[in-house]
Amino acid sequence: MDVSDTDLPGVRVFEPDVFADDRGSFMELWNARDYGQHGLTVTFVQDNLSRSREGVLRGLHFQNPRPQAKLISVLHGAVFDVVVDVRVGSDTFGAWHSTVLSAENARQLYVPEGYAHGFVATSDEVLFHYKCTDFYHPEA
Repeated sequence: MDVSDTDLPGVRVFEPDVFADDRGSFMELWNARDYGQHGLTVTFVQDNLSRSREGVLRGLHFQNPRPQAKLISVLHGAVFDVVVDVRVGSDTFGAWHSTVLSAENARQLYVPEGYAHGFVATSDEVLFHYKCTDFYHPEA
């Protein structure tokens, strides 16, 4: 697995190993031991899956109070993904990072608490999966 830091503290890009052959492919979306060896030692409590068609914009989302960290994967299709630092008083407040996530490149994006997140679907259909460290709280 390759892991890259971004210019935003704690926001990281994970590129899991993908094992492919003529039958298809296999990859682990989450393994607490392996991700923990790369500094990701969080507890996820909820998995979400959204489906979007091309051009759909989702976000920017965050919870305050009850912030969530997220580990994001695209299972089908592709998105242009954006993270914005909304931590008032941080040195990078208002700064943002973007990346293309797709089923083809298998990248995952880790978004820590305190960041807003959104994406636009850039393929006909997108299946967007994300693990969260807190439950959804509509009032937040």
